[in-house]
Formats: sequence, C-alpha cells, structure tokens
Amino acid sequence: MLNGKTAIVTGSTSGIGLGIATAFATQGADIVMNGFSDADLIESTRARLEREYGVRVCYSSADMSVPEEVRRMAKLAHDTLGKVDIVVNNAGIQHVAPIDEQPDERWDAIIAINLSSAFHLVKAVLPGMKARNWGRVINVASAHGLVASPFKAPYVAAKHGLIGLSKTIAVEAAEYGITSNTICPGYVKTPLVEQQIADQAKAHGISPENVIRDVMLAHQARKRFVTVDEIAALAVFLSTDAAASITAAALAVDGGWTQH
Repeated sequence: MLNGKTAIVTGSTSGIGLGIATAFATQGADIVMNGFSDADLIESTRARLEREYGVRVCYSSADMSVPEEVRRMAKLAHDTLGKVDIVVNNAGIQHVAPIDEQPDERWDAIIAINLSSAFHLVKAVLPGMKARNWGRVINVASAHGLVASPFKAPYVAAKHGLIGLSKTIAVEAAEYGITSNTICPGYVKTPLVEQQIADQAKAHGISPENVIRDVMLAHQARKRFVTVDEIAALAVFLSTDAAASITAAALAVDGGWTQH
C-alpha cells in the first residue's frame, strides 16, 4: 500500500515507534529510523527491516530536543531517500511529579521533545510535500492529549499542544493533498510505560500491580493495555489514499478510557 513512499518515524528504536516503522516497511515504505538505544541493536534492527521487507532504511541519531539536529535528520532523509512523504512524530519522554515538585529542566525537555520537535520536523518537510501535492503527518499524542491526569503537567500540556499543532497543520495544508492527524493511545506496554509504572508506584506509595489495576487501567473499559500493533495498523491506514478525507482528527485508541 505504501510502495514508493518514504517515512520518518521519530522515537522508532523501540516501542510504538518501532512498531510503526516495521508496519510501514511491511507495506513497502522506505524508512528513516530515529531514537536512542544500543548502537549494535539499532544497526541489527535497521538491517533486518531492509533484509526482510526489501526497503531502504537509514538511521538518524538526532536529538529531538535540538532543532538543528531535527533539521539535519530531514536533510538526511532527502539526501539518502530522495523525499519525505510521511512524518510520524512519536518521540516522547515523561516525568511524574506534582506541579510544585516538577524540575524546570524536565518541563523544558518534555515540551522540547514531545511538542517542539514535531513543529521543527514538519516545518522542514512541508515544502516538499506541498510541491508534490501529497503528504501525511501523523502525531502520536496520548489519551493525555484529551484528558488530564495528576502529576503529569508537562506531558499533558505537550500532548494537548500536539493535537492543536496537528489541527493547524491540517487546515493550512489541506489544499495540497496533505493530511495531519493525531493518534491518542491509551496505555501501551512499552519501555516508557514500564518506567511510568515504577514512577507512579513511588509517587503514590503503592505496588506496581496496583498502579496497573487502580491507576492506569481503572477507567479503561477493556481492562487491558492497547497493543503496539493496533497503533501501527492505524498509522498505516492514515498514510493511505483511503484516508485522504481524514484530517485534523484526534483519534482515541484507548479501550474507552477517555469516555469515563
């Protein structure tokens, strides 16, 4: 479905991002991976995607908190793969603490990586998308882009902002055949969520099991974590021509959590 397309997927060395990058590769898209992990593991993953799916895959170590590095990643994609058709802004970090205990530097880092990086990347690739009259921007926010939770002020603020940015991109770029949508997952069992479980257990003084049952999944109607494959399948669909009229949407994939 995506043969001939090129996608940048930020935060794609593990978790949701890797799932999306893999799903794109299965559909024939060339990929720019990005994120932090063991260098040998990143290279083996990159090579495996190329080998198994017959696509081109390159890697950028761009620090998403540094605008110039984000721009260099976009240039790498153009220089190596020729163009950028699809951008998935997935990179994200988290810190759990009450507002009056949130370190200033954690606020700045979370806003920079979870929100500002998306602006800088879209700004860099949008002219090319406009010139080709086709493009897809997919922003991975969170159910916390739709509702708030305590102890997550910078994360909630960034994810709400990401939805607003996505809607603005959508209305500005619609006439060029470009769509912009936000996926808002509920809790997905990723390394980031594993860390949140530990952080919330410490913050609330309860066991990790109680965090899962009584905090994370308390309002999730299906009482299970969302899967990476579910998020990746939606990202693939939003990147196809069948989704050409879906834009400015904030799509909850949360097992009903935000309806409580």
